[in-house]
Formats: sequence, C-alpha cells, structure tokens
Amino acid sequence: MQKYSQSKAFLAILKASFRSILSTPSALVFSFLFPVIFIFIFGSFGGGNSVEYRIALSDNADTTNEVYAGIKASELISILTFKKDDGSTDVAARQKALEKDNISAIVSIKKITGPDGKIHYQVLDTLTNASGNAIAALQQIFSNITNQIALKEAGQTSMGSVIPYVYSVRPYRNIDFVLPGMLGFSVLFSTLFGISFTFFQFRQQLILKRFYATPVSRMNILLGIGISRLAFQLINVLMLIGLGYFFLHFTLVHGALTFIEMTLLTVVMLLLLLGVGLIFSSIVKSDTSIPLLINLFAFPQMLLSGTFFPIDVFPHWLQMICRYGLPLAQYNDAMRKISFTGLHLWDCWKELGILGIWIVLVYFIAIKVFKWE
Repeated sequence: MQKYSQSKAFLAILKASFRSILSTPSALVFSFLFPVIFIFIFGSFGGGNSVEYRIALSDNADTTNEVYAGIKASELISILTFKKDDGSTDVAARQKALEKDNISAIVSIKKITGPDGKIHYQVLDTLTNASGNAIAALQQIFSNITNQIALKEAGQTSMGSVIPYVYSVRPYRNIDFVLPGMLGFSVLFSTLFGISFTFFQFRQQLILKRFYATPVSRMNILLGIGISRLAFQLINVLMLIGLGYFFLHFTLVHGALTFIEMTLLTVVMLLLLLGVGLIFSSIVKSDTSIPLLINLFAFPQMLLSGTFFPIDVFPHWLQMICRYGLPLAQYNDAMRKISFTGLHLWDCWKELGILGIWIVLVYFIAIKVFKWE
C-alpha cells in the first residue's frame, strides 16, 4: 500500500485555503484598500516634508553674525516675522503666536567679546511648555551651529568668508510614522477577522471534523489553513511597504536589509495574532460574538499603541501600560526603530521579548480551548 503523503496533503490544504481568501472581496478591501487610503491621507499631512521648527527673532537679535546666517540657512528652521502696518515689530502678535504654539521659540542672538579677546556667540530662546520636543531639538540645532562656527574659527588666523552651516539629519517625514502604524492596523484587524471567522465556520460546517477524520495530521490541517492566511497578510504588508517606499518616500535606512527585517518582525506578529484568532473562534457560540471579542481586543490597541499618534501624548501611567502591555505597541515601536532609526531586529530585544511572552501565553490558552467540532 502506498504511504499517505502528509506534505502533499498540507500543500493541497494550503492552496485551497489561499484560493478561498483571494475569492473573498472583503478580504482584499480590508487588508489592502483601507490601509492604502489611510496611508495617503495621513502620509500627505505636511506634504511629506521633513520636520520644520518655526521661530521668531527678538527685538535685540543680532542678524549680522554667522550664527544668524547658519540658522537662516538651516532646512529645519523657518523664521517668521511679525510686522505692523508701519513696519515695526508686532510684539503682542509674536507673543500670542508663542503661547498658542504657532511658533516654537523667540530667539535672541548676541555676539560677545570675552575677557580673552575672543568672540563668543550666545543664543537665548524663549519657549513655552507647549513647545514639547521642540525645546530639546532647537537647543541641539543651535549648539551644532555655534560649535561648527567655533571649530571653523579655531583653525584660522583670520576671519574668512563664512559658509553657513546646515544642521544635517535624516529627514523625518509623516509617512515614517504613519506607515508602520497602518501596517499594524492592517495586520491586527485583517488577521483576527480572517482567522476567527474561517475556523469558526469550518467548525460549524463540520469541515474541521471531516479533516480530522482523514489521515492528514492535525498539525498539517491547522498549519495549512493558518499559513495561507498569514501568507496573504504578509503579501499585503510587502505591497504596503513598497507603496510607501516608491511613492511616498518612506525611509528604509539599510535598504533591502531593513525590508527583510520588517518582514521577519511582521511574521512574529502574525503568529501571535493567529493564536488569538484560534482562541476567539473556539470560545464563541455564534459568529455574531466574534466582532465583539475582536473589537474588545483590537480597538484599545489601535488607539493606545501609537498607530495614529505618539504614545507620548498620554499620561505617564498610561504610557507604561501601552509600552509594556500591548503587543501592537511593541510591533509599531520596533517597526519604526528598524525602518528609520537604523536599529536592527536583534536590537529590538525588549519588543521581541514582550511579543514572545504574548505568543507563549496565547498558544497555551489556544491549546486548552481549541475545538474540532
């Protein structure tokens, strides 16, 4: 008697399950079309340009020195003027703009001759708490400009023509924040809905029971159905990354290597969500309960995991819950670290560790509650 081929059976289940996914229009819409729409909407904010800080100059700012030239030439800073009809400075309007965070700082530049006879530059800025992260960023920009001028003058015996220093950083565009969040959004909802409904319907229609009665191993049955869904989601993720890179200038620091590492991280997240979907499909009594469970699990993560806005906007106690308790937050953070900051997958040990704990916990529960009929 010819030996039954488990590999052929696995591939047949995998192929049939994948074809059934492609024949479902809703799967294509929710997995690809919705994220694409969100990416273009949120990614277009700011025109896809790098971060720019708006400042104003104080009344006594010295605009004839090298520091002012460096600030004016910086691509990261935009200098706004507040003038009345008679050409004088509108101090009230300037102060109001600072208080409303329409500008990040009011800057004063002074040229001082020290006791040693050397010229020093002093940059004083007036900021408010509303300036947020701009405080540290502007101080760093000004420090780089003054340090560059000091180094330039130290190597010369006489002052030559000044080359304005432009603070050089990798441009951070809105798409660099938006795309990883949209990938997490797509992976989260599409995988949970796809896995939960698929296995519930298979169990209700006795398809799983019939599979169970065949010589095919139970592991191959689960893997064939599950991997087809994971492969479909992975294809969507690859397409979204390619869309962001080629059309919206999404940053891939190390090129193809970054792309591969983002893909591997997505596989880890998909494995976790596969287990969650198996749990939901096993504990519900009717398919109407599945959306409720998915929303209870997914919506808090969508809102609190840095999908649409940074976690830093939350109170400190809530930030701790988001950063250490939500798997989607780990995925979003790690994806942004890999894609923009240049870290590698092995550098994201905290995020991978928390995802690993979630995977162990989820599959422990899935093994206990999974039903074939």
